[in-house]
Amino acid sequence: KWSWKIGSYKGIGVFIHATFLLIIGWVGLSYWQQTQTLAGTLEGILFTLVLFGCVVAHEFGHALTARRYGIKTRDITLYPIGGVARLERMPDQPIQEFWVALAGPAVNVVIAGVLFIWLNLSGTIAPLADLSLTTGPFIERLMLVNITLVLFNLIPAFPMDGGRVLRSLLAMRLEYTRATQIAASIGQGLALVFGFVGLFINPFLVFIALFVWIGAGQESSMVQMKSALGGIPVGRVTITEFQSLHPRDTLGRAVELILAGSQTDFPVVENEAVVGVVTRNDLLAALSRQEQAATVDSIMQRDFQVVDANEMLEPAFARLQSCSCHTMPVTYHGKLVGLLTTDNIGEFMMIQSVLRQTRKQEGVAA
Repeated sequence: KWSWKIGSYKGIGVFIHATFLLIIGWVGLSYWQQTQTLAGTLEGILFTLVLFGCVVAHEFGHALTARRYGIKTRDITLYPIGGVARLERMPDQPIQEFWVALAGPAVNVVIAGVLFIWLNLSGTIAPLADLSLTTGPFIERLMLVNITLVLFNLIPAFPMDGGRVLRSLLAMRLEYTRATQIAASIGQGLALVFGFVGLFINPFLVFIALFVWIGAGQESSMVQMKSALGGIPVGRVTITEFQSLHPRDTLGRAVELILAGSQTDFPVVENEAVVGVVTRNDLLAALSRQEQAATVDSIMQRDFQVVDANEMLEPAFARLQSCSCHTMPVTYHGKLVGLLTTDNIGEFMMIQSVLRQTRKQEGVAA
């Protein structure tokens, strides 16, 4: 949401988020206050756009390297704090993650190296003491920023590339979940250091500290969840007591079912085949348009995800997250046998966590 496509390369769309315009406005205002000229302001905005061009190249470094290992990239989106390449999944092998993580900073190294050679050949290189983000030769400032991007991204903390490099190196000797926990702990330790130093030197370090702390925690939780879901068939987590609708049922019937229980999304079944899904949001939207007498087939989603009961839960959950839906019908030999919901997966994980903790306590007591 709130993103606009500005182009694509190798089938990977590049988007800018609406908040990206904030950084352009802030840069323009800052340069205007410093230079008081339109030319100076436009140069500052141009420098920022070129800088984010380097960020896009950085993200394509990740995306194209991941493609070598059969991993697709959904898209690349630019935010004020940088770019995000959404890979469909993380590499299966630590060495693959190592190269995918390093590919982004490697692009910036190449850019900085090319700019350094150009500056030397042209004889226009200036002393570093005369440089800043807003003053000094355009090309040399761009070289300096690319070097900064490399150093920043190689900080060994999630969600930076350095955190993934560290995790991949640890995972070559340790179990993947354990390697992630160690890397996340190191990252959060660095976040505390950044935050403490930032209180006295630069408040921006406090922002980085929060960014790193949250990113490390999320990465650790995600990998623990992936581990918990691994090797479990969808059938074990399927809701088997559910209600369904027929295409010719009225919306009033759907309202009755919502009020009668806790189910909010309903599979639509005709001749024992799932032909659609009715969600609570679609139902409420239709009711707001005074369409109570309409039939279910007028609002049901015909493009929906279905999962087989024998499919593994981990990839099924990934599909559930990526499809922007809350519920997926579960089938067995083509027949509807239940529903898979994010809420039920959460309940299953909580129960499994309690059972594991109980077994550990029983083992200690024995």
